[in-house]
Amino acid sequence: MSHSATPHLDRVAGPADLRDLDDTELEALANELRAETIETVSRTGGHLGSSLGVVELTVALHAVFRTPFDKLIWDVSHQCYPHKILTGRRHQMHTLRQEGGLSGFTKRSESVFDPFGAAHSSTSISAALGFTIGRDMGQPTGDAIAVIGDGSITAGMAYEALNNAGSEGRRLFVILNDNDMSIAPPVGAMNTYLNRLNAPHASLSEVAQGFIAALPQSLREQALAARTRACGGPPDATMFEHLGFTYIGPIDGHSMPDLLATLRMAHARAEGPVLIHVRTVKGKGYAPAEAADCCYHGVSKFDVASGTQSKGRANAPSYTSVFGKALTDEASRDPTIVAVSAAMPNGTGVDIMGKRFPRRVFDVGIAEQHAVTFAAGMAASGLKPFCAIYSTFLQRGYDQVVHDVALQVLPVRFAIDRAGLVGADGATHAGSFDVSYLANLPGMVVMAAGDEAELVHMVATAVAHDAGPIAFRYPRGEGVGVDLPERGQVLEIGKGRIIAEGESVAFLSFGAHLAETRLAAEALAARGITCTIADARFAKPLDLDLIDQLSRHHAALITVEQGAQGGFGAHVLHHLANTGRLDGGLAVRTLTLPDRFIEQASPAAMYRDAGLTAQDIETAALDALGIDRLQRRAGAPTLA
Repeated sequence: MSHSATPHLDRVAGPADLRDLDDTELEALANELRAETIETVSRTGGHLGSSLGVVELTVALHAVFRTPFDKLIWDVSHQCYPHKILTGRRHQMHTLRQEGGLSGFTKRSESVFDPFGAAHSSTSISAALGFTIGRDMGQPTGDAIAVIGDGSITAGMAYEALNNAGSEGRRLFVILNDNDMSIAPPVGAMNTYLNRLNAPHASLSEVAQGFIAALPQSLREQALAARTRACGGPPDATMFEHLGFTYIGPIDGHSMPDLLATLRMAHARAEGPVLIHVRTVKGKGYAPAEAADCCYHGVSKFDVASGTQSKGRANAPSYTSVFGKALTDEASRDPTIVAVSAAMPNGTGVDIMGKRFPRRVFDVGIAEQHAVTFAAGMAASGLKPFCAIYSTFLQRGYDQVVHDVALQVLPVRFAIDRAGLVGADGATHAGSFDVSYLANLPGMVVMAAGDEAELVHMVATAVAHDAGPIAFRYPRGEGVGVDLPERGQVLEIGKGRIIAEGESVAFLSFGAHLAETRLAAEALAARGITCTIADARFAKPLDLDLIDQLSRHHAALITVEQGAQGGFGAHVLHHLANTGRLDGGLAVRTLTLPDRFIEQASPAAMYRDAGLTAQDIETAALDALGIDRLQRRAGAPTLA
């Protein structure tokens, strides 16, 4: 977008400049900001719909509050692109979600205007209350403002924070960004009401109580209904008010006059906690986004004029779709199979089953803790629940996995999508830790699919396993292109498979890095070093016979996994150490993700950063065999 089209935005180096603009100029600025956000994301991809929905709100918040002294905290923060443009990062937006570039979420190390990092939901109110306590105890910080969506506020943590904040009674602002309520009165009368208010000494509670009464009769009933639906109680006693908050709203989140008037009034008069209910439209101002079912929540690069998104490779189906189809196939034969998703039915593939068996698929909202225990209850009833949650989000329900599932030996089936490194979403969404945190639980079966055909077999294995909890992990993106079976076969629990046999090096791969392991073995074969390749399939229970066989007949054993230290390789080492297998000179290397977070890039670049490319695997094998660097450069074959 040329600067000639952005005369107001060009005058903004930071939020302080917004305070020099009048209200008409701020509204014009919002229009420019929306257009620039669309243009930016068309070139980078990212979370478009959520960002477009808060353009006016972003401008108004920065115009009224004194950021960065006042702390503006975006829940999840996938809606933060307009915020980044206004806070000194406009000319870096072309690097968004790319290697070495801006994060797609707020990030403390990136800007002083990002006081609290995010990417997982429902944390903003807790963090804002923490800043509030810091302010009241003399720390150099001002007001705290949490912007939380109607999806994020479905999670229990948000209510824990509201309860605590209400009991503290301190000055705190919560903006409920509501873009999904079915009744949404256009509350343009708010600005009129506030501007004609003749009692500047009136309390904020009195202002809030007078708001709906000031509406035209045609809108009053709709506003009362919206207030009731948003707050879960009678219109004269909202849940938020019972929790100690002053409730204001609903406000039209795309009316700059209403937003500015409301925020200025609240800023001037608030003494305790305030919740401002703002109604917005996800994807606002961009027709393709508004018309899409997902409102362009997450998009690849696209053509602005048509909204057509660029398509990636289509050589093989995605692991997610393979899981969804395999689960649906199994569900067609077994009426006790049910599926649970925590606000990600499309992302996890259970929507495929939902289209065919809608009464057997349950989306519980952003509530992973509840999802796990809900599945545990269904398992206890005799059903066969598949709890489909991304690896990074399952972390949020770990206590429930331990105490409500594993301790009670309940056969919940955990389908763990986005295992390993995921690309542009970066460290916050990486599935690094699930093997480590699941494989140490008694009675838990932990599998990882080496390819998409193995995933089909693991779905069938999970259906047949009623002896306790079972989990299987698989990565984001497309598979490797193997032929898919018509029906999954039930695998023997705790048994791996041999892919290829050789003499010098044994590769024991766990999960989707099997393809890279094959490439490493091919490179070694070119040097005259023959390798055995084994697909472990199981991290818990381990295939001890397979490990013993590999350790007896090879000079080196290399484990490979797409997970953190303390996972599959650590369990293999534990067995080898306890059985004395290491005493006979066996050289062992465990290849895992390093002990640090891997920053955003393409998945391939992230695995290069992690030291898990085929070349890295080859190098580890050469090192284990004692072949020095000089020999490696010369391409010398072998073992003497």
